[in-house]
Amino acid sequence: MSKVYLSLGTNMGDRLENLRAALELLDENLHIGKVSSVYETEPWGFEDQDRFLNIAASGDTDLSPEELLSFTQGIEASMKRVKTVRYGPRVIDVDILLYEGVKMDTERLTIPHPRIRERAFVLVPLMEIAEDDVIPGESISALLKETGSEGVVCIGEAPWKG
Repeated sequence: MSKVYLSLGTNMGDRLENLRAALELLDENLHIGKVSSVYETEPWGFEDQDRFLNIAASGDTDLSPEELLSFTQGIEASMKRVKTVRYGPRVIDVDILLYEGVKMDTERLTIPHPRIRERAFVLVPLMEIAEDDVIPGESISALLKETGSEGVVCIGEAPWKG
């Protein structure tokens, strides 16, 4: 089994329910270990939209990185995610942040996630559930000093008891 770290975000419909449903679906092929608190955040990239709820989750899987990507994209599709505008509104977004022992850059998948270093809405929840040095060659706390955590507000526990 390999340890993976994921980021989940939603800004449409019942956001807490979307996170809960996605975690339940993820648990079918990813033995979820830790889930961060829920953070409400400003939109990133395309700002004319509602605020997001974001969490980070860790788990163990036998799926390869490519299989995990297909699995997470299947969850997004089953929850009726429609990609219209890049960084636009979404029912659910599941990103693979890190995959134990893997560094890759293909047309379909880059690990570590290519924008992990510039997104406070990813780094703050990740720091809650991971070691500071989980990102190869980086420190989450140092990255947060660069990005800042303004606009990332903890609103409570994740809707997951595992």
